[in-house]
Parts: sequence; structure tokens; C-alpha cells
Amino acid sequence: MVNSLLREYHTASKSQQLPVGANIPGETINTQDGWSDSPYFGLEQLGMKNLGQIYRNLSVSHLVEHCLSKGEAILADNGALCVRTGKYTGRSPKDKFVVEEASTKHEIDWNKHNVPISEAKFEQLYQRVLSYVQGKDLYVFDGYVGADPKYSYGVRVINEYAYQNLFSHQLFLRPGSLEELASHKADFTVIALPGLQGFPEVDGIHSEAFIVLNLSRKLVLIGGSRYCGEIKKSIFAMMNYFAAKQNVLPMHCAANMDKHGNTALFFGLSGTGKTTVSADPERRLIGDDEHGWSEEGIFNFEGGCYAKTIRLCAKNEPQIWEAIRFGALLENVILDPDSRIPNYDDSYLTENTRVAYPLKNIPNSSISGVGSHPKALIFLTADAFGVLPPIAKLTKEQAMYHFLSGYTSKLAGTERGITAPQVTFSACFGQCFFPMSPTVYADMLGELLETHRHTKVYLVNTGWSGGPYGVGERMPIKYTRRMVAAALNGELEEVNYTAHPIFKILVPDSIPGIPREILDPEKTWDDPEGYKEQAQELAHRFVENFKQFAHVRQEISTAGPQQLTINN
Repeated sequence: MVNSLLREYHTASKSQQLPVGANIPGETINTQDGWSDSPYFGLEQLGMKNLGQIYRNLSVSHLVEHCLSKGEAILADNGALCVRTGKYTGRSPKDKFVVEEASTKHEIDWNKHNVPISEAKFEQLYQRVLSYVQGKDLYVFDGYVGADPKYSYGVRVINEYAYQNLFSHQLFLRPGSLEELASHKADFTVIALPGLQGFPEVDGIHSEAFIVLNLSRKLVLIGGSRYCGEIKKSIFAMMNYFAAKQNVLPMHCAANMDKHGNTALFFGLSGTGKTTVSADPERRLIGDDEHGWSEEGIFNFEGGCYAKTIRLCAKNEPQIWEAIRFGALLENVILDPDSRIPNYDDSYLTENTRVAYPLKNIPNSSISGVGSHPKALIFLTADAFGVLPPIAKLTKEQAMYHFLSGYTSKLAGTERGITAPQVTFSACFGQCFFPMSPTVYADMLGELLETHRHTKVYLVNTGWSGGPYGVGERMPIKYTRRMVAAALNGELEEVNYTAHPIFKILVPDSIPGIPREILDPEKTWDDPEGYKEQAQELAHRFVENFKQFAHVRQEISTAGPQQLTINN
């Protein structure tokens, strides 16, 4: 089965793959083709020496062969590789650090997400990295982040595991030719060594895992965790700092466009539905997670998708289902021991089961990765209180308020220790990924909305209806898709709205194809008084959270919920 799949992939993609390059066992380095004059491909410039075999930009099929031969992964029935990431099945925010150094420390928003570590401790960890890699075989991926060449950065990812290099190959933008690869320059470098564990009492960290960003050196060290998402989000954090300095708003959002080129953005934390809702067969997918908004328009940071697979089914998410094939990488998905058929309903290892695949696996995806200035912004939230309407229109000031609030319920498994939805406010819909103050990014968004006044903003609740988590039910995806479609095709410009009595957001009175009672969340509850109590509690949490932004303009701070009691 493995050999037939490999032959099929080689045949189908032969014209699209770069030459395998050098250092494949049994082959010699080809310096005449411009790959490198160094057997280490420049790794010695990082201080690495006495290395084993170095594999640079191997093709997907070769990386798959390496993963299988080394026992890093097994092959699923659908052709995808399946790996288990051990103790770390999600990001570990408590193990992330930012180096505190003179050139950037005054710009960093030091908080529980951006925890400082000294330059001396970073250098100590780095020396351990250099010692650890001696004698080891390493995998190098050289590519890019940023589909718009004007705002593109070179990326180098160095891995000890072939499967993590496959992840990097599928997630980031790849060189388009051998000549482009030969001239590649790494602006950002990530060294991911899961086998290297830290010592908290010595290294100044919290556990055996560490994710350390050095902005001045544009270097990231990752150790102790096999979870691939740490690689992806480290590069995102780098872009959130450096792209903003180019007057590009970095955004934790998905993007797609219709046949006329009208672009839509979908903001939200992991698990709120960015990947699912943006993968629309009627629209072209630009990207599922990370984008920039420049004066020219929208562009994808990445070249692949990283989707949650828990309870994935072909009926509800056909595009993602079909994207999982040879070359895709499944994380912590349980396979039948005999048939190797994935069981996407099994959360034995984690709720945060994942799949990485290239954007081209989604039919009708955008090859260029760029789009026009957005016609609509969709703020996605998974409300565990079950009190927010499934869709509402926001004024510009409300959009600023909800962007800074970034409310959702953090879903089980996305981070270590999360086993049930937890109410969270994460500014910019992903504050843990943004090095600078949220108001820096919010001000950029406000300026863009002022410039592009045609852009509409909607708040969409993909969470619970009819009661809180444990009582109500999750909003059916078919209804969410229909409401989002109505927002994007202009239908919601023709309906009447009623301001929510507590949250002030504008709720449509009707949407074709949607039961009226679903639009008014109070009507979905058996206990109206219970609804009001829960709504008031959530409003109170909004108000308390927003106190940290007391210095923003009054028209923004008063755009959120203020009324905490309802007169019967």
C-alpha cells in the first residue's frame, strides 16, 4: 500500500516538485546547481557543527518515506501520515518566553502571554541546542511567510524529526524553483528539537518544554514539545511584530473571496470555526488562519491549513475531509489498528486532534494567496453562556470594542489543561500571539475601517444556543453557514435590525432559511429569567475585562454592554 501510494504521488506531482537536492542517502551534494557550497547549507553560521546528515527541502514523498522508515508515524487508510505528539497535544502558553533585550523591550506588552527571559538564559539554552545537535541528522525547510512579495519574509525551520519538517513544508510558502531556493535568505529561523528538554531550575523556564522568541536575532528555540503548532505560531508571532512595522495589520483570521473578488475575513480563536466556515465550496479560499491587511489589500501569511479534526465528517466539512490524503499530517487522531481508518470522533488522546495539509488540497483555493480589501469582517465566538445571538451587525465602534475584547470560550484541548470550554477574553482574537499592546493593532484596524467604509463587520456566535454549555446545544453548522452567506452576499443589508437590550449589537429580525426564534437567543431558552441572568453575567465580564483599556476613546469604551440590569 505504501509503495503504491508513493508511486502514485511521484507520478501525479513530478512536474510540480523541486529536485530532491542533496544529501539523500547514496547521493552526493550537487554544488553546481546552486544548492550550497556547504555540506551544512549554512547551518554553521548558526554555530552548528559536527552534524550528521542534513536533508534540505526534501519532497513530500521523500519526507513520508523518512517518517515511515524511522517509525515517527504510521500511514492512515486515506494516505495521510498519523503521528502522536505525546504529553503535549496542544500549545503550551505557560512555556512561551520572549527575550528581554534593549532594542525591543520597550515595545513588548509584557504580560502572562509575553513572559520575559534574560539574554543570558537564552544564550545558555542556545548553547545547549548547539551541543544537542552534534552528531544528529537534521531536516531543513527553507521557504517564506507572506504571499505578497512586498511583505514576504524568508523562513528557515530546522527539525530533528522528519514529520515536523513535513508540517513546515505543508504550512509555509515553498520556493517555486531551484534558483529561488538557491538564493533563499532566512529572515526568521526556528530550531525545533522536541528531544531536547529544559531544566526549569537551571534555565529559568517553567517545565521541560520551552518556546523562546528572540526578536532582535529573529530566532526561535523550541524544545521538549512534539506539537507542530508551536512552530506555526512562533512564526506568526514574529510576523505580528515585524509586519506591523511595515504598516501591515497582522490578523488571526481566515480569508476567502467570491467569484467577483469580494473578500471576507473570519476572525476567531482556535475552535471557533475559522477553518470550517472559510472552507466554502462557493468561494475561493485565500487562507485559513493568518493574514495581513496592507494598503494594497489582503494576503495570506501561509501556504497551508491546520484544521481541527475532532468529530470531522464528510457531510458537514466536505472540503477538509477530502483534503486529508497523501502528504497530509494527522496529529493524535486514533486509527483502527487493522484497517487504519481514522476515527475522528475519538478524543482519547486529546480534543485537539489536528491535520496539516497544503492549501492546494482545497478545491478552488486561491493560488496567489492575495485578495482585495475586505467587503466583510466576521468575528467568530463560541459563547459557552449561550446568550449571544448567532449573528449581529456591529458599528465601527462596536467592531473596535469586540476586537479588543476578543471574547470566546476556549475549547477543550486547544491548550494543555483545558478539558471543557472556559470563558476567555483574548484581544485581537489571539492576544497570546501578539508581542505588542493590543491597542497598537486595534488602532490599525480602526484606521483601515475608516479608510474602507464599505467594509461591514458582523459578530457570529458558533457556540451554544438554548442554554449554556451542558444544557444548550452547539449552533448547527448549516445555520452558521447560511447566516454568514447572507452577510457576505448582501442579504443582511435588506433586513431590519433590533438592538440587543444588553449587548447593544444589532440583531437581524429575519434571515431567509433561518428559524426566527434562533435569531433571538432568549427565545431559545426554556427559562427567560435564566437567560437574563446569564446575559447579565457575561455583560459584567465584558465590562470588567475592558477596564484594562480605560485609555481608549469614550465612543469605543461605551460601545459595549453597559446595562447590567433589565427592567421586567
